[in-house]
Amino acid sequence: MKIAIASEGNFVSGHFGHCEGFTLYNLAGKEIEKKEFVANPGHKPGFLPVFLSELNVDIIIAGGMGEMAQQLFVENNIKVIVGAEGECDKVIEEYIAGNLQSTGSVCREHQHEGNCGE
Repeated sequence: MKIAIASEGNFVSGHFGHCEGFTLYNLAGKEIEKKEFVANPGHKPGFLPVFLSELNVDIIIAGGMGEMAQQLFVENNIKVIVGAEGECDKVIEEYIAGNLQSTGSVCREHQHEGNCGE
């Protein structure tokens, strides 16, 4: 399984589309086999779900994400978890432990500087 966390440095980004990049975790069961960072290639409508699908990502974790993006991820067979915050490594540990749940929140404001307003 491959999980992408929208990242700003070592922290979960408030909005996946405007993140610095994606911290990718390859999991084998409950073990992290590999961790790598992939820079965000740019925020164009509909592009990032396809980009991450081509990287074989199964799950995207972000602080916030728009409704259309969430739909596009589902169409690309990528599960969406939103409402996450904190350090990426701690968030992936919470996911592995079964303690990370999506809040289902939808970003509706895009005039922000990387933070979603509801």
